[in-house]
Amino acid sequence: MSTTTQRAGATTAPAAGRRRKTAAPTPTGPDRIPRPSQGWYRDKLTGDKLRRVTTILSQGMPKEALVFWAGNITAQTALDNLPYLASSSLNPASRTEAYDWLRRAHTRKKDERAAIGGAVHDVIEAHILGQPIPAAHLDDEEIAPFIEHFLRFVEEWQVTFEASEMVVGNYTEGYAGTLDYLLRSPRLAARFGIPADTVIVGDTKTGGELGIKGVYAEAGIQMSAYRHAEVGWLRDGTRIPLPPIHSTGVVLHLRPEGYLPYPAACGDDVFAQFLHVKAIADFQAGLSKSVIGEALVLPTPERSAA
Repeated sequence: MSTTTQRAGATTAPAAGRRRKTAAPTPTGPDRIPRPSQGWYRDKLTGDKLRRVTTILSQGMPKEALVFWAGNITAQTALDNLPYLASSSLNPASRTEAYDWLRRAHTRKKDERAAIGGAVHDVIEAHILGQPIPAAHLDDEEIAPFIEHFLRFVEEWQVTFEASEMVVGNYTEGYAGTLDYLLRSPRLAARFGIPADTVIVGDTKTGGELGIKGVYAEAGIQMSAYRHAEVGWLRDGTRIPLPPIHSTGVVLHLRPEGYLPYPAACGDDVFAQFLHVKAIADFQAGLSKSVIGEALVLPTPERSAA
């Protein structure tokens, strides 16, 4: 099976007369953990580049519903601001400004949701690691109900955590990502019909509406990639093999009004679909650019000899 793992660095000797670059020091400690950049994770020790899981999903599995969501947000924003839009339409300068403001309505909404989701993840990570809650979130009334329901989930389902925000990678298939957490829960295990100490992969979602929308099949595909990762990095930078992880994960849907845990299949059959998505993403990033060539033209007729 092909892989997108790439070796970083030059493939030919430097040209004569060029100054050889000083070799970078070998990374130690947490610096050994690959970090995402421009859709890739780079292993600083080996030079391997591993495609980012979220990039694979965005390129290989577009969310068609987002197109309609963006249209709805734009329409709602326009209706809520008709006087402003009407007056702005009378002047070319203000018309352009209003147009730019309106067409970015869905982006602003997306950024707002991302900010909330990021803050919730920060607080959850601090709780899991036994660290102080980030000062910026201590008195945030918007974040507080999310955290309250997360703590309820932990208590009611008797959850203990094995890892949080862990970078994991699969060198064979050429990808890496950061999972939300690995956990154990005797009550979840009982519902899944598995031993109480089984490791389960988990993911938190904060968007949508509780019990209506906000958890989608893509979550299972994403977690299947994490479940099939070969290695993970501890916080001190040590690379370790991942323990066996159950083929059903849990998606925790957190909203201000409550929480719901959803089982998410992430076994071999779902992973096979992730690899299909990855193949599409690889095509979009590479081969697709050379599939269609330049337009063909008829050769210029040769002039008859005089």
